[in-house]
Amino acid sequence: MDLAVLEEIRQLKYRYLRCVDQKLWDEMAEVFTADATVDYGTRAYGRPLKLAGRDEIIAFLRASLGPRIITVHAAGQPEITVDGDRASGTWRFEDKVIATEHRVVIAGAAYYQDRYERGADGAWRIAHTGYVRTYETMMSLDGLPGFKFLAGLPDVPANTGPANTGPADTGPADTGPANTGASGADPALR
Repeated sequence: MDLAVLEEIRQLKYRYLRCVDQKLWDEMAEVFTADATVDYGTRAYGRPLKLAGRDEIIAFLRASLGPRIITVHAAGQPEITVDGDRASGTWRFEDKVIATEHRVVIAGAAYYQDRYERGADGAWRIAHTGYVRTYETMMSLDGLPGFKFLAGLPDVPANTGPANTGPADTGPADTGPANTGASGADPALR
């Protein structure tokens, strides 16, 4: 097996994860084939997230993962099989989503199931990515009385209880529907 090809595919997946977490949507467009598909198996969203076409995928991520939704993805243990200009991969990953406007934190794990294609320009791109959760948890930020940002989003309102004092307390807590712990909000997408 060509180790250079394996490394190109690993770098592609890492770029995908970095672009999601850093919200680099223009760069992320280069990660997908034009007709790519995604099937994100998160339950927090309340319905399956199946998207088709690079433009639809990027538009959805851009609209859904705004500046007040923080994501962190870590993937590893890739099992990659290459067959000419096509490849497949399985990746173990864990992620955390802090959806400040919905006052929730979501954490979970899964195995990505990917398909890749090498284009006429020689670059590998994701033709499909998706997962089914191994587990997914959700907790209310309001249930974490000592929670505050020390870095990242200093303008996010923190809880106003006695455990939250100091510069991170920039205003009253959001009292929207996510405070109930319900998952009907649009909190997290990978």
